[in-house]
Amino acid sequence: MPCPICKKPTDPKYRPFCSRRCADVDLARWLGGGYAFPGPPLDEDDEPASEARQPDDD
Repeated sequence: MPCPICKKPTDPKYRPFCSRRCADVDLARWLGGGYAFPGPPLDEDDEPASEARQPDDD
């Protein structure tokens, strides 16, 4: 089975990847949201969690 990133033969040390570089590229895609599962559609009045208002400290 070839490396899923660059298609070179895999290295048992980094399986299923061929190198540390390709393993790191894959990890960066996961952490950056490159791989995501679709969720239910948001309503127009729903705000994404990152944009939700925080209570004021007043």
